[in-house]
Amino acid sequence: MKRKKIFNCVSLLIIVLLGNSCVKTDDFEVPVINEVADTFDENLTSISAIKGNYNPQTAAIYTFKNTETIIEGFVISSDEAGNFYKKIVIQDKATNPTSGIQILVDETSLFDTYEFGRKVYIKLEGLSLWFNNGVFQLGIQNRGDVVAIPQSLIDEHIIRSSITSEIEPISLDILDFSEEYRNLYIRLENIQFNKNLVREDQRFTFAAEVTDRFDGERQIESCETGSASFLSTSTFSDFKSLLLPQFSGSIEGVLSRNFYNDHFVMILNSPENLQFAEDSRCDPNYLNCGNNETLGPKVLFEENFVGISNENLLDGRGWTNINVNGGNERFEDGILNSDRYIRISAYGTSENPMEAWLITPGINLNSTTAEVLSFDMKASYDNGIFLSVLITNSFTGNLLTTEWQLLDANIPVGPSNQFGTAFRNSQIDISCLEGTINVAFKYLGAAPDKTTTYDIDNIRITGN
Repeated sequence: MKRKKIFNCVSLLIIVLLGNSCVKTDDFEVPVINEVADTFDENLTSISAIKGNYNPQTAAIYTFKNTETIIEGFVISSDEAGNFYKKIVIQDKATNPTSGIQILVDETSLFDTYEFGRKVYIKLEGLSLWFNNGVFQLGIQNRGDVVAIPQSLIDEHIIRSSITSEIEPISLDILDFSEEYRNLYIRLENIQFNKNLVREDQRFTFAAEVTDRFDGERQIESCETGSASFLSTSTFSDFKSLLLPQFSGSIEGVLSRNFYNDHFVMILNSPENLQFAEDSRCDPNYLNCGNNETLGPKVLFEENFVGISNENLLDGRGWTNINVNGGNERFEDGILNSDRYIRISAYGTSENPMEAWLITPGINLNSTTAEVLSFDMKASYDNGIFLSVLITNSFTGNLLTTEWQLLDANIPVGPSNQFGTAFRNSQIDISCLEGTINVAFKYLGAAPDKTTTYDIDNIRITGN
């Protein structure tokens, strides 16, 4: 019994020592800010200043050689939720920042050491600067690329200060997005996801749809100005499968650019950066005649575009097909597997903006009741929702002088990198209207970055 007790005591001591050796602690030496400031003061420069070494004309990688220059900044990204991968984003000041940059680091769980708000110093000797995916990045040059700083060199280049500051986000509207705010921490107020992303019958996730490859981009809209942009979420993030919130509120995150540098995106550190109120949205006023979606036995109007091998043939059927800005692009005919439809896109044009309208002939509702409008739509190469459907019973012949009412159409969201595979149907109660009505499909896109392609087919109005 005595030998067993001795063994147990020795074993316990070993376990305690091993346990203590593996416990993660912040009891390691970090630079004391006063000493660091005195040491680095003569060598400090600004994030904004080092960006001047990059020549946008040649797009050549710039490598810092024979220099003791150092930049300082505050960490505004976190990889704890998996939405940032092997990078940290820093900005020059915790409050009222003016410049930010990404640091590529070949390490995960960076939030353990370089947590949100931590002040860091970056030694530039041996690092390289380039402009990639719409933002400035620092890393190690590898032939024609800049890659992540290897683990063996991280401590040589990134010095962790003892200071952690509260980051005060810059309050912006989407209309304010510009180059000066890239890689900075911002806040948007009175924001919501586009209604077609949060419908009860098809509510999207952050980044877990079959069409999401590396990032899921979800359209956000300002309740104040109506401007639109995107929230970008990695398909490797921990919260990719969460459903988008249906209401409106505020968003905090890093302003960046999408992979192809087509448009601005916001990137969250975690879902906690979304503060959305219950039962609060700022959608426009849609025509509301009721909830009847049952097609009636009497067909008042039907168009499946059979025989429309040229969009000019629509004119002979009483349609109005016009580009408001005087451009050449209009709704045009399309065909797939012998099925004809009408297509619209700003892709391949030079029109910015591009506003095109397709308006049905007049349809008389005086001899029926319980009228329902039905149509099918498909989206492809989606980079935003740019189609709306309107209706009027007082068409003047001039769409700009006509009073239109917006319809709550089920606008599809398609894949961003290929043609869509399925049409989505809308059935809308229009029974509260009388007289002769016209339905309009309005496309408001712009080259080169607002170019979603839409196909429209099987337009029908029925009644009893």
